[in-house]
Amino acid sequence: MPSNFSPRSWDGLILAAGRGPADPMSQAYAVTHKCLLPVAGKPMLQHVVGALRAAPLFRNITISVEHADLPEGALGPFADAVNLVPSGNSASLSVARAFDSAPLRPPVLVTTADHPLLRQDIIAHFLAQSTAANADLTVGLATAEVILAAYPHVRRTFLSFGSERVSGCNLYAFNTASALKIIGPWHELEDSRKRPWRLVGALGLGNLISYLLGSLSLERAFDAASRRLGIVVKPVLLPFAESAIDVDKPADLELAESIFRSNDLYQPAII
Repeated sequence: MPSNFSPRSWDGLILAAGRGPADPMSQAYAVTHKCLLPVAGKPMLQHVVGALRAAPLFRNITISVEHADLPEGALGPFADAVNLVPSGNSASLSVARAFDSAPLRPPVLVTTADHPLLRQDIIAHFLAQSTAANADLTVGLATAEVILAAYPHVRRTFLSFGSERVSGCNLYAFNTASALKIIGPWHELEDSRKRPWRLVGALGLGNLISYLLGSLSLERAFDAASRRLGIVVKPVLLPFAESAIDVDKPADLELAESIFRSNDLYQPAII
């Protein structure tokens, strides 16, 4: 059973590493780093930091990024409220490096800098459900029904588990130190996000066959992952369509801008 779990006091880790000016989004919008891409007049990174700061649950907020000298204005009023640590060569290695070099101690919320639609209520819900899950590691997901009901034309990568289709939300709760056992397998599968058969195949041949036959449920998949990793891993299904919308391509940016214009939840007092 997971231990050393505090539901009221968290550290936050934001993965902000990118491909610099060579990133297609950086080139398309003339910014030096993807995390600086403006959404509703502010860099994406600033939106994410603001969402964490608005949730009164965090001891520390750390940003993992290639260079510690972010341009002036990248963090706005939060410049003195975060720690900066150098990133690794991938998301998984960045998490591992941050745990080694930053003042992080579980429970730790991990998210990404390209998530400008993140809000304090989304964070609070995810952390509350992660607390109740009594797991070493929890993973935020949203169902296709939730996402498409709000944004029927959005294009997302969905993984199918039985009758459920889900999309990742770039929200992870490292509730205990044992959750770090995920780093090695995560790194091995890092390039398989859009190839679900490889992800499921890592859980064993039987689960892969069940997945291909459409009979592998989400619960069975996470149970299998838990057995393979030797830790308790559980999904947290989020009822917020925006939790699954990050900004990877121009259409995502257009959608994010339209949501900021039309959704009353996205006002300066909230983010």
